[in-house]
Amino acid sequence: MYSVGFDVESYLKKQSEKILERIEMFENKLYLEFGGKLFNDYHAARTLPGYTPDIKVQLLKTLADKAEILIVINASNIEKTKEVGDTGISYDDDVLRLIDEIEKHGLFVGSVVISQYLGQPAANTFKEYLESLGVTVYIMHYIPDSEYPSNVQLILSDKGYGNNDFIHTTRPLVVVAAPGPGSGKMATCLSQLYHENKRGVRAGYAKFETFPVWNLPLNHMVNQAYEAATADLHDVNMIDPFHLEAYGVSSVNYNRDIEVFPILNAMFKRIWGESPYRSPTDMGVNMLGFCIDDEICAKASKQEIIRRYFNTQLDYARGKVRKSALSRLELLMNNSGISPFERPSVSTALRKAELTQTPCVAIELPDGTQITGKTSSLLGASSAAVLNALKHLGGIDDDVLLISPVEIEPIQKLKVGYLGNENPRLYTDEVLLALAINAATNETAEHVLKQIPKLQNSEAHSSVILTREDISVFRQLGINITCEPIFQNKRLFQRK
Repeated sequence: MYSVGFDVESYLKKQSEKILERIEMFENKLYLEFGGKLFNDYHAARTLPGYTPDIKVQLLKTLADKAEILIVINASNIEKTKEVGDTGISYDDDVLRLIDEIEKHGLFVGSVVISQYLGQPAANTFKEYLESLGVTVYIMHYIPDSEYPSNVQLILSDKGYGNNDFIHTTRPLVVVAAPGPGSGKMATCLSQLYHENKRGVRAGYAKFETFPVWNLPLNHMVNQAYEAATADLHDVNMIDPFHLEAYGVSSVNYNRDIEVFPILNAMFKRIWGESPYRSPTDMGVNMLGFCIDDEICAKASKQEIIRRYFNTQLDYARGKVRKSALSRLELLMNNSGISPFERPSVSTALRKAELTQTPCVAIELPDGTQITGKTSSLLGASSAAVLNALKHLGGIDDDVLLISPVEIEPIQKLKVGYLGNENPRLYTDEVLLALAINAATNETAEHVLKQIPKLQNSEAHSSVILTREDISVFRQLGINITCEPIFQNKRLFQRK
């Protein structure tokens, strides 16, 4: 059964108090770099059972009267139409989505910042579009990699941060967020500190990162799961040497913050005259480690590492990551003594596939029950597995036909004969739509359809790589899906 390992109420209280405390350290003006995702933080929800994917928004709502949000997007990511991993939409579209979602929750979006600007045409177009929608846009200019961040004298001058727009803000807490990594959140914060100081305001900076958890051991499964999640970014968890030297206390941070801290500290000293921070850990405000059940979260994180292993295998098979990312996951798995077969649905799916000699999917329901589905002439393995799981949850005999072949055949004719699809089998979303149509006149189908919420927090594995459509539906149903890195055919074009 699903076990809760994270205390939401305690976290919201401790975290909001910590942020308010940090605001008071400065002249009632704090730029808070928000790491990770504002919404849909499914990694945290999977590793910390009980953590809700929108908990950061819940946190900000407790500070709503004090907070405004800046959203930062890198101009080069606009130009390259870079996509957000979880959603598959471009960074610029995700900025629009974020604004809508944030404002829907009653929070204030002050402006959008375009960072590393070099006059890119796509960035100019996006800026004009945002302004046509009534969104205020500011520009941060590109500083050459040969100078940033090491040349502190240049950066803290009229040719560096001084060349950027000053972002007008109206509230004491300025949350700096982004659609993804590499957007320029920290540079935006530091640029604002420079400009605020020139205006006589001693504004502050702090960093809010969910992972790694600074007060958990370096090799704790929660922190190991973070390394697994960022294998393609080459992030490495490390003991913060500055914190250990300053306080004699071990804390965990990650390589990029540790590497850049001496430069950041030099900037703080030039801006403020002295630095309030003695380590990268000092800059953080994360209280998450005080609100978890160690055993439950360690177990959940172990499963997340296995999921990340399979997902990285999938990305490598599709040509989306380099071999080095997969090698890092394999090394992490070996060093942690984790086997892929500790994910129960893996063995079930592979045994079923070997027995039937067809692609198969196994779903492990929250109570541990294993349900399988195999590919047939009518249904794909995903569709069959979901349908079988819903039957089981509804107490319906496996032999009962909820959708008859007579009803499926016209859909197949439409797909192949009119829409030009080569695969006549029904995808998972198509099966659910057919089931929903049947539910209008069939009480059994209606009863089975009502079981869908019970699929939440299930685990599933496929013996072959599934289509993006099927993977997307699994995620929408709240099922954590993984796949063997094996395509069903030998074509070179496998982007679907």
